[in-house]
Amino acid sequence: MSGKTVNSAILLLIIGNALALISDVFIKLMEPGTPIFQFAFLRCVITLLLLLPLAGQLNRKHLFTGLKVHAARAHIHLVGLLCMVIGLANLPLATANAVFYAAPILVMVLAALIFQEKLSTMSVIAVFSGFSGIVVILRPVEFNWAAIAALAAALTLAINAVMVRKLPKEQTTVHKLLLNYLLIIPAAGALALWEGAAWDSSILISAGGSAVFILGYNITVLLAYKQVDANQVTSAEYTGLIWAVLIGWIGFNEMPDLWFAVGSAMIVVPLILVGLRSRDRSHRVLQAYPATG
Repeated sequence: MSGKTVNSAILLLIIGNALALISDVFIKLMEPGTPIFQFAFLRCVITLLLLLPLAGQLNRKHLFTGLKVHAARAHIHLVGLLCMVIGLANLPLATANAVFYAAPILVMVLAALIFQEKLSTMSVIAVFSGFSGIVVILRPVEFNWAAIAALAAALTLAINAVMVRKLPKEQTTVHKLLLNYLLIIPAAGALALWEGAAWDSSILISAGGSAVFILGYNITVLLAYKQVDANQVTSAEYTGLIWAVLIGWIGFNEMPDLWFAVGSAMIVVPLILVGLRSRDRSHRVLQAYPATG
């Protein structure tokens, strides 16, 4: 694997995380009291429409294989989206994103509980340090419903990440995404109808912008991880927190305090070290057992 290829993948992830933050900004710019069920429904519909031109990648022989797992992930995704909107609307942009980074920590915990994966010493340190970092950032005096929603969003991201292993291998990523959004729409539509809010055209702009940029993030991630092993470049994902601080400071006049800096370091640094150790281990294995043919 050439250094140029790795650098290209890192650049893609940096750009991708910037796109994800712009998606968050579209959500944060919504007016207080915006009907969130209507927003979630519109964003899911728009995302599905954006994916439809790629429907040629569907595996028709396995069109609805694993439907129960797909349905479970879709509805967990919907819950996570709603929680993310609440968190972004009520917390500083950087704070909300720092809490979202609990997801990779929770993935390690869930993988250990569900798949009996053994956690390395560094992984255990990352888990305890990460949870402690979240407490430092939120602090008991700031622990409210918005903070709980942000943590719930991180939990849904982690659950969906772990459930990927249960999805059929015969289906492409586009296939999985299309099924995910197709299965979300009935529940999201029912919630929007139950909400009974008047039609708000401004939500269409927010939902469209958020959908386009989060899809851009997903595409850059797919391109990056297609080029190199994940453990070589995963640490670049944490540049998202830098983008969150910059955009929150410039766009929303949100200045992170010392608690945020300390807590973020407690979350991110151990995760980066886990990634670096994994990359070093893979590199040593490749040296010991070089590919042949």
